[in-house]
Amino acid sequence: MNVLMNAGPWLPVPPTGYGGIENIVATLVPALRERGVRVVLATVGESTLEADEHISVFDEGQFTHLQKPYNQVMGIAHAHMARVAAELRSRDDIDLVHDHLEVVGPAVLSTLSGFGGPPVLHTLHWDLRKHAAFYGAFPGSIAVNGVSESQLRRAPAALRAASLGAVHLATPLAGTPTGTTARTGTSTGASAGTRAGTSAAGTDPSLPRGEHLIVMGRVCALKGQDIAARICQKLGLPLVLAGPVSGLNDAAELQSVTEDPDHPLNGHPDVRYHLDQVTPYLDGDLVRWAGSVGGSERDELYASARAALFPIQWDEPGGTAVVEALALGVPPVGLRRGVLPEIIDHGRTGFLADTEEELAEYLLRTDEIDPDECRREARTRFSPAVMADKYLTLYSRLTTTPGR
Repeated sequence: MNVLMNAGPWLPVPPTGYGGIENIVATLVPALRERGVRVVLATVGESTLEADEHISVFDEGQFTHLQKPYNQVMGIAHAHMARVAAELRSRDDIDLVHDHLEVVGPAVLSTLSGFGGPPVLHTLHWDLRKHAAFYGAFPGSIAVNGVSESQLRRAPAALRAASLGAVHLATPLAGTPTGTTARTGTSTGASAGTRAGTSAAGTDPSLPRGEHLIVMGRVCALKGQDIAARICQKLGLPLVLAGPVSGLNDAAELQSVTEDPDHPLNGHPDVRYHLDQVTPYLDGDLVRWAGSVGGSERDELYASARAALFPIQWDEPGGTAVVEALALGVPPVGLRRGVLPEIIDHGRTGFLADTEEELAEYLLRTDEIDPDECRREARTRFSPAVMADKYLTLYSRLTTTPGR
């Protein structure tokens, strides 16, 4: 099977730091190729993930432009999709398109499918209420899958009707030697040459536990970093917050924004949240912000944690960070919302709380969770192999069954 995997123009695959969707693509592609799937990766030129072919418009990820006014960035996703469309029109050997680009991907690909293009599977990675007008009248010519059952239950009726079900997200397993190697097989429009990169999956699962708790993810009100900081300060537990603030990776970048009243990120909701609700708790000792971390540094910080904290304030659809915690043997403790009840087996692989008070109580009981049980759960349910096999089943259904 020959699959065009559309990762979009925002970040390289794999990303050097934060990048949820790009990390999932970087996890899925090697597992598919191990099963004989030939992958054409639509991404940006700086991507280092090995694939059979690469196509791109932009040399570098365009994520930093997303905070600019719409009339300055509206052409980025469309330029990328124009390149994907040109590739599909110029060849007849693509059996299926697996799309991960929000809204613009399915909007363009649904038009192509009406002219005899290959079947399209669009994976929903986000809160489906964001674009109610689009997803409420989703084009029936494209199949979709969710990343959790809870996400699909909240989807508009038209989207549920087009869905082939949910495929939980996966992560490379701790202790598994992985990495990107020199890539070959560039095609017209892709940057030629050898790329070297690293993946963060090879962390030693026997890394000794520390006392700190960790919240991993972009700093924003939906992730609830202020709640984690308040709880940990009250309990006297050390806490590390790791993740970018509106794409800003460290304190120096954040300061440059806050000191420039004309900067497009000055006044951004995530920046204001960090300054107004998180910063008051940062003392550099008990509670600290590590900024955006990636690669082995990220996994070592994660794997040495006492527990991973998820005080989420929204119905998280995918829960990649929860799966990563399990794979590294780190007990997840979170609020019972979104996908978390599908991923965490309460009392066995982590804890689920209904209130902040319960969350604080469970943080004192994390030693009851066996790290090996967490790792076994990740191997059984959330490994790259499991995710790839589920997607191959969907691919086969789309390519062998007329009208699905």
